[in-house]
Formats: sequence, C-alpha cells, structure tokens
Amino acid sequence: MKKYLISACLIGENVRYDGKNCLQQQLKQLIETGQAVTICPEVSVGLSTPRPPAEIGGGDGFDVLNHQAKVMDAQGNDVTQAFISGAEKTLKLAQKHQITHVILKANSPSCGSNMIYDGTFTGQKIQGVGVTTALLEQHGFQVITEDAFLKQLENK
Repeated sequence: MKKYLISACLIGENVRYDGKNCLQQQLKQLIETGQAVTICPEVSVGLSTPRPPAEIGGGDGFDVLNHQAKVMDAQGNDVTQAFISGAEKTLKLAQKHQITHVILKANSPSCGSNMIYDGTFTGQKIQGVGVTTALLEQHGFQVITEDAFLKQLENK
C-alpha cells in the first residue's frame, strides 16, 4: 500500500513563512483517508509562523548538509541548523511510517525538489533541492513537488 509524506502547507496548515498555506485538496484527501502523514520541517523544530523568509546561499540542500552552504533568513540570521534539524526530524518520521511517496512544497529551502530560490531574496530560482529533500534523497526516498504529483493524477 502507498503511504505518503506531505508538506503540511499543502494540506491547508498555515505553516508557511508568511503564515499562509498552499492547500491542494487532492493531497488533503490523502490525509483524511489515512494514506498520508504530514510535517513542516521548519515548524517541527520551533521556527515561528510567520517568520522571515529564508533561502539557501551558495548552493543547495546537499551543499548545506556538506557544510558548504548556509540557510539565511531575510534579516541576515543564520538558520542553517534549524533547517538541518527539521530535515532530520522529517527523515525519522518518514522511516517510522515506512513512507513510499514524498510530496513536498516546490521551491522551498527545505522542501524544494527541482528549483529553489538562489539566496539573494530577489525571486530568482536556480536548479537545486532544499535541505529536507536532500537528506531524504540521501536515504533513498524519491521526492516530488505537488505540481508533479497532480500532473501524475491527471495522466491516469
């Protein structure tokens, strides 16, 4: 049986940096039917909602895990350790629940799986993954965005 891990913002929880969510009804239904668990890596380790936006500077999530890049918020605070801790907590949840499919929020410095913001807070994106996605991928999980998942549903 498929078991999903989904970003909390995608099922309507107001956990994004701006205090909002990105509700996708099809994903919320997976929670309601018991096929999924949810987490926000940042909120899981105590970052507030709302909070200053954060971006990875100098690379992507793999670089953060290798201590070659940092996650900074728009106020100049280094939030790297919080993002790593959130990734570790998410990995433990995925392993505990024997997750088979991971659907995380596109473009996020934690959850992005194709593109992330470039660290300049100018809206520019680069190819790369967030910190949580990088850690999950290092442990054999395939991570897709909500857009990719919804496109798969349409094509069935």
